[in-house]
Amino acid sequence: MSLKYLKEAIASNDTEKLIRYVRLHFGDGDEAVGRKEIDKAWVEALKLLLDTPPTDREFILQTLAGHDAATLAHLFFHLHFYFVQRSGEWIHDGQL
Repeated sequence: MSLKYLKEAIASNDTEKLIRYVRLHFGDGDEAVGRKEIDKAWVEALKLLLDTPPTDREFILQTLAGHDAATLAHLFFHLHFYFVQRSGEWIHDGQL
């Protein structure tokens, strides 16, 4: 899928095309695998929060308040891959 395709999807507010791109990207061309990759990241993050451990919430709030949306989007993808790696079921090469 081209950058043009993605920009057209954004312009037409076609979130299904964008979601499909993410699933294909994370699944190395297989949407079902991509869905599983996304789910693994959410499960790993959730497991860490179930016991409500003390966390550095001030860091989180400062990070959100102090950075632009594009930087936060990069952080989001890095965190996604971090949690997929934690799952022990890593299918990617680790490069963004």
